[in-house]
Amino acid sequence: MSEYLPGIIWLVVLLVVNAFFVGAEFAVISARRSQIEPKAEAGSKAAKTTLWAMEHATLMLATSQLGITVCSLVILNVSEPAIHHLLEIPLGLTSLSGEAIGIIAFITALLLVTFLHVVIGEMVPKNISFSVPSRAALILAPPLVMVSKIVKPVIWTLNGIANSILRLFKVEPKDEATSAYTLDEVANIVEQSTRDGMLSDTSGTLTAAFEFTSKTVANVEVPIGQMVLLPATSTPADIQRAVAVHGYSRYILTDDNGTPTGYLHLKDVMDLTTPEKFAQPVPAKRIRKLASAYSGSELEDALATMRRSGAHVARVFDAEGQTTGVLFLEDIIEELVGEVQDATST
Repeated sequence: MSEYLPGIIWLVVLLVVNAFFVGAEFAVISARRSQIEPKAEAGSKAAKTTLWAMEHATLMLATSQLGITVCSLVILNVSEPAIHHLLEIPLGLTSLSGEAIGIIAFITALLLVTFLHVVIGEMVPKNISFSVPSRAALILAPPLVMVSKIVKPVIWTLNGIANSILRLFKVEPKDEATSAYTLDEVANIVEQSTRDGMLSDTSGTLTAAFEFTSKTVANVEVPIGQMVLLPATSTPADIQRAVAVHGYSRYILTDDNGTPTGYLHLKDVMDLTTPEKFAQPVPAKRIRKLASAYSGSELEDALATMRRSGAHVARVFDAEGQTTGVLFLEDIIEELVGEVQDATST
């Protein structure tokens, strides 16, 4: 019986090696950079190697496929004869003919090796890598990288042939595993996670963030006809009266044609308290400039424009250049976090 022991040992070894390549393959494509990068930044050599593997995904997959193919071809050749002959011993005690015993032993050995190969060598490592992808990648990716460097000439040749075939069909090969999501994918993830009870969005902030990206300036602007407008020659006294009546902290100033030219914040005139200054038009240097935003622009683009200019208010214009309304920073913020009250409103 000892003469068949090497075949059994090779069966175990090849199952383990095959499981390694399968697990490493799925771990590299399943792991996320966001979970590996912090460990790499902390100095983990395994994490740095794993990131390299993820950035060279096609090389890692080719190495894994080569290893799996070799194991699959060898495992039956070295283990089937041993199991076959071992099965012939108990079957020989029956009244079956030698030909029948050989057929039964061969089929049984084939089924047994196939079962072990599929379950132990394929399904178990695959499921483990899917269940704990980051941990599996940190463990399996470094040795896979080492193997890939050893067989790199073979892999490079095979990979080049495969990529050439892809290009013939107008498919551009990728070297790095996809680790980023589109906006729609993130929205679907949040929706699924909320439905499964893994994420709570009771305030609606996450939902508002996704809806924010689909809105334009025209959806949020305040029409010019609904604005409290003051002439550009307004005095601190005029601003004080406007605050007393309307309770707002910012007021749009217009020229003689009713076109917005700037805006004032209450604090811009609070120090103009002397009788002379109180009754004179607010100095031009105190008037804040308006940003400009096209009504058809996406809301995040308008927000970026206002941030660059430092303005909290923007004049909104249409395709003809006509002023249609005003966009307030707090109205944009409300689209993200909910209602924001003006600090001076009653």
